[in-house]
Amino acid sequence: MTQRRSAGRTARQPTALPTQLDSYVLHSWDWSETSLIVELLTRERGRLTVVARGAKRPTSQLRSVLLPFQRIHVQLARAGAAEAADIHLLRTAEWQGGGPVLPPAALFQGFYVNELLMKLLPRHDAHSVLFEAYRLTLPALAHGDELLAQAGLRAFELVLLRDMGVLPDFTRSTLTQAAVLPAETYVLRAEAGLARATGEEPALPGQRWLDLHHALTGDSLRQLQEACVPVLQLLKPQLRHLIHHQLGSQRLRTREVMQSVQRLMDTSVPGARAVAADRPLPDPQVHSP
Repeated sequence: MTQRRSAGRTARQPTALPTQLDSYVLHSWDWSETSLIVELLTRERGRLTVVARGAKRPTSQLRSVLLPFQRIHVQLARAGAAEAADIHLLRTAEWQGGGPVLPPAALFQGFYVNELLMKLLPRHDAHSVLFEAYRLTLPALAHGDELLAQAGLRAFELVLLRDMGVLPDFTRSTLTQAAVLPAETYVLRAEAGLARATGEEPALPGQRWLDLHHALTGDSLRQLQEACVPVLQLLKPQLRHLIHHQLGSQRLRTREVMQSVQRLMDTSVPGARAVAADRPLPDPQVHSP
């Protein structure tokens, strides 16, 4: 009996994980009259779900801290053998300060990024590079420049898909393994990876794919954002198709809401789309993620 208990403790020790975490709130919803369920993105442990007991009470310190897009430092209750539990108990949360505040016009873009993480990123799978990409994407959305915001979204999608292991090598045609030629055009397909363009698909010149590959293999998200700027209109539908393929039957609620809002605006204000089309923006759907 003693030997078995000792062996059990020894076997669990390597799985012990830190309980103090660098985090962002992705989403929260009511759990009881006084408590919340909160989805976190953490640097050390990836995506986690926690219970914030008493967070809805007027006197709770957590009320003003558990907000989306704000960097916080959280401490979890020690779970012992249940380190990989689906839901953890939140002990404390402290605001780290210094983060950008998203303006109302950028909130849907921010919630779109959060929804991608919640639906595509498995729990308990740490992605420190993706955490850093998220941190650096928020200023791009908060800046107020639509060109920078769209570039930030495309760059984040690329990093997310790469870290998921579903983004092909942009230097070679996926099926033939032939080197990508700068003067040829290529298209990104969910089922076949990067392939030579054959029709009126939203294809990019090979040189643009090589530029994206170079930026992806570097350590500067800003460089990747800059590489996305010249190809925003053509890159967006290709990444959207790949993301939808990974989502399967899941649907992005943020995109559906924004499409509904856009339809309502077009109906309420005749000519609004024509006016928007005259603006010098890289993407005709300027308010859509």
